[in-house]
Amino acid sequence: MNPVRFRAAAALVCALAVSPLSAADLRVLSAGAAKEAVLPLAQAFANASGHNVDIDFGTMGLIQDKLRQGERADVLVLAAEVADTLARAGTIVPGSVRPLAKVGIGVAVGATARAPDISTAAAFRQALVDARSIVMIDPARGTSGKHLVEVYQRLGLTELLKPKMRYGAGGYIVEPVGRGEVELGLHQISEILPVKGVRLVGPLPEELQKWTVYVGAITPSTASAQAARELIAYLSGFQSKATYLSKGFLLVE
Repeated sequence: MNPVRFRAAAALVCALAVSPLSAADLRVLSAGAAKEAVLPLAQAFANASGHNVDIDFGTMGLIQDKLRQGERADVLVLAAEVADTLARAGTIVPGSVRPLAKVGIGVAVGATARAPDISTAAAFRQALVDARSIVMIDPARGTSGKHLVEVYQRLGLTELLKPKMRYGAGGYIVEPVGRGEVELGLHQISEILPVKGVRLVGPLPEELQKWTVYVGAITPSTASAQAARELIAYLSGFQSKATYLSKGFLLVE
């Protein structure tokens, strides 16, 4: 996935403004599910601070692969459980983790398709049984995919669903639903809402739901620790809350 870069306008003056001589080049590896919120917030931060921000978005599996291969980053935006693993491995600066927002898994159908009943675990199970085809993220690569495999096991549907299941590697997994190629899409809500041609039926029933908390953290390899802290403070600050809510996230209590 191509990185997204923001370069600040040098003339912009605000509370976070810094002199051009102190502007940092920040490299961020971010979960794809956080893209719709992190992208505009990073751009606002770059404009306000004078720092340059270069972001790569990907699945949790891809980000961990990149870090294992020695790819450098200043800031990470990750699922909290992945951040815990990386912290134990020394890949995150102790005490630098800050919660940003959380998002649940939702169900998507085509924009003009009939919405199935998913109001209870039993109704959701029947919707899976009735669907001719289903798309989700590869459970080896993404947070929601791993959880959905466990849900299918709990519902006794593992074998029944195999013939009609399609796996995506990353990005907007439910795009095939919008193109009419797949009937039902299951993915994190923040990655359903932006997709053309689909509509969100709703979140999974609470007893089957997984709320993924996303956090920001600093890596030991950063050469711009102060700027990295400023970015995380911005992403986790009060001024960012409305953006998360508008993109399908909930605030972390």
